This record gives sequence, C-alpha cells and structure tokens, in this order.
Amino acid sequence: MNDFEEYIRQGEPQKREKGYAWQTAIGLQAVDDLKPSEYLIQTARQHIEGDITIEEAKRLIDNYYQSKAVRTDIEDRTEEADKVSARITEILSEKTFTLSPVEYIAIHRHLFQGIYKFAGKVRDYNISKKEWVLKGEAVLYASADSIRETLDFDFMQEKNFSYKDLNINDAITHIAKFISGVWQIHAFGEGNTRTTAVFTIKYLRTFGFDISNDIFANHSWYFRNALVRANYNNLGKGIYATTEYIEAFFRNLILSEHNELKNRAMLVQESSTQAVQSASISSDAVPKCKICTLNCTLEEIAVLNFLREQPKATQKEIAAHIGKSERTIKTITVNLTEKGIIERKNGRRNGFWEIKANDWNR
Repeated sequence: MNDFEEYIRQGEPQKREKGYAWQTAIGLQAVDDLKPSEYLIQTARQHIEGDITIEEAKRLIDNYYQSKAVRTDIEDRTEEADKVSARITEILSEKTFTLSPVEYIAIHRHLFQGIYKFAGKVRDYNISKKEWVLKGEAVLYASADSIRETLDFDFMQEKNFSYKDLNINDAITHIAKFISGVWQIHAFGEGNTRTTAVFTIKYLRTFGFDISNDIFANHSWYFRNALVRANYNNLGKGIYATTEYIEAFFRNLILSEHNELKNRAMLVQESSTQAVQSASISSDAVPKCKICTLNCTLEEIAVLNFLREQPKATQKEIAAHIGKSERTIKTITVNLTEKGIIERKNGRRNGFWEIKANDWNR
C-alpha cells in the first residue's frame, strides 16, 4: 500500500487528496481478496499527477479490458478490482451525500454497474457466508423480505439522533452500532463491505472529518471482521456480539489513536468466560487520547484535527473545511478555548492556534 506514499507525505494538497482516495479505494479490495493490476496503478498515478481526469482514468481502464478478447477467472477478478477502485476514487472525490437508504443503494449501483447483474438492487433471496473469524460459522443477515423496512428504520433512527453535546466516546460507540447494524442487513448479494466502507467515509465527512486515509486502506480486512464480530452471538459457546473491535477501528480513524488492529485477536474462542461480553467498550477502559477526557464533541474533534494540520487557519477557512457556518466555528473555538484545549497566539491577523493538550500534538 505504498504506491502513493510520495503524494500523501510530500505532495501538493490536490495530489495528496487524490493519493489518499486511490490508496483507500485499492486497499478496500482486500476485503474480497482482490488485487488491482499494475496498469491500474500506472493509471492512478496519471490521475494524481493531473495528466488525466477521473473520467478519463475510468475510460482507459474500460478500454484496457475491452481489448482483452479472452480472460481467465483471475483476470476477471482483477478487472473487478481495477474498475471498482476507480469508481471508489470517483465517489470519494465527490462532495455530495445524503443520509438515506437511497444513497447507500446508489453507492452499490455506482461501484458495481456492469460487474454484477444485481448492482444497486436489494437482494430478494436469503444468503449465508462462512466467516474465518468465526471459524466457519456465519452471521445471521436480514431476511430478504425485511431488508427495505430494516434499512428504512435504521436510517430514520440515525437521522433523528442528535450528536449535539454528545462526548466523543459515546459518539463513536453510537456510530459503531449504526454502521455495524447497516452492514448486518447485508442488503446486496455481493459487495456489502466495500459499499458500507465508502458510505462510512462519506458519512463521517459530514461531521467535518477528512477520512480518506490509510486506516481503511491498510486495515480493510480488519474492518470487515470487526463488523462480523459486532453481529455474532453464540451463547452456548459464551460468544457475544461486541462493537469493541469496530470502535477501536473508529478511534484510530477519528482520534488518531494507536489501538492494535489485529485480525487474530478477533478470532472467536469457545469459552464461557470470554473477555468480550459487552456490546460496547468497557467503561473502565482508559482513553489513549488525553483529549477524550475533556468531553469533546465530534465537531470539536474535527476542528482540532484540522488545526493540528493548519494552525494558522482562519475561522472562515475552518468553516469551509469542516462544512459548518462561521458562527458555529466561532462557538466551537470559544468552547475549546474555555476548556483550555486551544489558545490563540499573536492576535487575529498574524496569529495561530496552539493546541495545549500535549497528547493531541503527537
């Protein structure tokens, strides 16, 4: 996953953003054991460099495979990886989003049009998949007869939920439950995890987070297994559904924590005394990030993330990046200042923001 590291670490902002998008898109193919071709990597580099648009990149990839009269099964899978990677990059580059089942289904259609016959269609049959992390057992997915109603219910519940003044730990727990619940429905015959991942990135951006980063790229298989563990119960073997693993993933993603994301740690153990028995992180868990103890909200964390990278940003620039009004940003910065988390140095015109919580500056 180092193909675009030079752009991410040292590139111009536009190149860095494109590099993140491609890295994430390619990394997500691992959830279905797919690996893109070298041709895709070369085409992605052309796009990042600004030599071609994303539409031209998609067209080059389509033409590349149209020129192959005969393909093996492996090449068919590589074609899927290449085309879906380009489409994920395109979606992540778009600034549009609606919290609705229609958006979720549209993402699946966009990703898999021409690859799966059922792209963008809710499955009308029941499915079951054996899971490595469950030692061959399967998660119970939603019945085909109830998928639409279940999706509508989950999305309506989330739409009516307020994150206002909710501390970051509780917010992450809630997000983990919502996303794992949507995944458990398994609305499509294939491509559910990649669709859920892209939807999650887009949704988190509405809170002001820039979420096209290497955690999804490098830990996509962990992301899937964590969703599995959030939806599997076997009381006879002492195994309980838990969101602790997906919460650890989100804490690294949102708070830049360094929780170990190891797939083997999630492998079920047949023990009635298994440590994981809760549907959330234990209240005794000690936050690894000092900032979390200060009851910051999701919006405040988003502002802090941006100020860490851009300490000289004006409130207008913060508002543009976070997607909130300047009035909202002013309220947030005042609150953070009163909490002693940030301080404005050198005045309004030539000043900068200093983040005073040392652990946040790591």
